[in-house]
Amino acid sequence: MQRRFLLVIAHPDDEALGCGGTVYKISQAGGQVEMCILSAEAQARQFRPEDAELQADLQASSRMLGISKTYEGSFPNIELNNVSHLQLVQFIEKAIVASRPQVIITHHPSDSNNDHLHCALACQAAMRLFQRKPEVPPCQELWFMEVPSATDWSLNAATNRFQPNLFVEIENVGLEKKLAALAGYRGVMRDYPHPRSQETIRGLAAYRGSQAGCKFAEAYECVFRRIV
Repeated sequence: MQRRFLLVIAHPDDEALGCGGTVYKISQAGGQVEMCILSAEAQARQFRPEDAELQADLQASSRMLGISKTYEGSFPNIELNNVSHLQLVQFIEKAIVASRPQVIITHHPSDSNNDHLHCALACQAAMRLFQRKPEVPPCQELWFMEVPSATDWSLNAATNRFQPNLFVEIENVGLEKKLAALAGYRGVMRDYPHPRSQETIRGLAAYRGSQAGCKFAEAYECVFRRIV
């Protein structure tokens, strides 16, 4: 039986940046991937397109990668620290109840992006929902992903930075789908040597692949695992 995945992210494009190749691989194998976005409107984004254009870009990325359903929140961009933690947790919990995921993928809590941090904190609380509601199936795994231009800028040495212990081979086709999904987001990609350039993303996939003995991979930190 194919597993069910839920992506819990802060903004549109985080799904492609952090786990686009993995999502494509899962969906092509028949797995279910749904997505919960806390700040779907991303109002503070630089070079942000019009509302309809951003929504179209998000939908195009989801179709390309194989995401079957999206739960869109309207929490303020780069202001999740000003939102009640309980509100964020409860929004994610609703997505968990609806999607019944076995694996949840979210941001690393040491990311430099403020929204990524608070998304990760809320997600860690929400994934324990099964302890409060026995009718909710337990989550089997929680993965932290790496997002170029956020995870790599974890400068605070007092925090536990991203330390990958799980690698998903995405092959060339997964890498190309990831890049195509990113290219479809207006105003997101940058010229090399920016972390969100095609060259850097290709290089990171090659580096993670070399760590795992394959050509291209995406890396994760698996912080919770329940074997059934």
